[in-house]
Amino acid sequence: MIKYARSHLEQTSLRVQIWGKAAIGLYLWQHIFGGHLEPADVIAQWREGSENAGKTYFSFLTGPSVVPGYFSVEAEHVVLVLNGREPAKIAYATQWLHYAHTLMETRKIQHVAVVLLGNEQCNNAWIQPYLKRNGGFVNLLFVTYDCAFVNEEDIFQWPLGVATYRNFPVVEPSWSMLHDPRSYLCNFLGTIYKNSSRETLIEILKQDGLDKLCWIAAREQWQPQETNESFKNYQDALLQSDLTLCPVGINTECYRIYEACSYGSLPVIEDVMTPGDCGNSSVYHSAPLQLLKTMGAPFIFIKNWRELPAILEKEKKMSLQEKIQRRKKLLEWYRNFKARMRQKFINTLENSFLPSDKG
Repeated sequence: MIKYARSHLEQTSLRVQIWGKAAIGLYLWQHIFGGHLEPADVIAQWREGSENAGKTYFSFLTGPSVVPGYFSVEAEHVVLVLNGREPAKIAYATQWLHYAHTLMETRKIQHVAVVLLGNEQCNNAWIQPYLKRNGGFVNLLFVTYDCAFVNEEDIFQWPLGVATYRNFPVVEPSWSMLHDPRSYLCNFLGTIYKNSSRETLIEILKQDGLDKLCWIAAREQWQPQETNESFKNYQDALLQSDLTLCPVGINTECYRIYEACSYGSLPVIEDVMTPGDCGNSSVYHSAPLQLLKTMGAPFIFIKNWRELPAILEKEKKMSLQEKIQRRKKLLEWYRNFKARMRQKFINTLENSFLPSDKG
């Protein structure tokens, strides 16, 4: 009986350590898991947190001081959060993969999953040899953007989330966020790339004088780090607008979509594929933004910004009561979306890492 009880106990408890070596790790931990980090200071060299979820005890480590070989590996199962955006980031990510591989070979850890900030054009071929299905050691991969090799078996699409690298906060919905009238019909604060649909968008807004009804702040140059003032402005714009315009960038999916949801501002999304290798996979056929569409996102999807004037006309006629209902629906959907992603993540890890009951 003791032997049986012990084996049963082992099957229901899993210890997982998450190594957050890319900013999307903070979206996973703080936004999707609702986890806390100590110290709270965002520029601390070392931050950690832990949480029980399902049958699993999760601990999370992040910060510049988390370096291969210089921290204690306290679980047999590891989730590596990596950045695969560009060659320099990939070189850094592969160092972590090699470290994890060494730990597996020396039996220090049993399983590895990867959460990957993918390349915006879905050039993610470099990770393929590391996957178990291809003779590597990585059991599971969660990857951002509409990556064609997502199969919902061991490779899953993961949301881009908010720009945690700009310290976008976890926003708690308030009474006023739901009920107050908002000063602007829409907003777009961002970079206008030459010959892009963003130029068309600004032209259309100016033509019909709609830019007077919306908070528009366009700049020529992309800035990775916001000044405090520009970031505060951006958050105010989301809070003060009924709609947030989301033109495509290098990819259709952008942080703005999730940030608008955080403040109950409905995303208006330019639903077009961008150049590159992103697209439909064997399980999803509605690229771009397949994950959000599959999860029933209540957004406005448009194919061309010329559809915008009609949308804004409709907005003008909407009562505050209708807008409140729509905000409630959006915030509720977003809360559910994060809860479902959390559950899916936990279930996938448990199904893959826990020995199955063959009794």
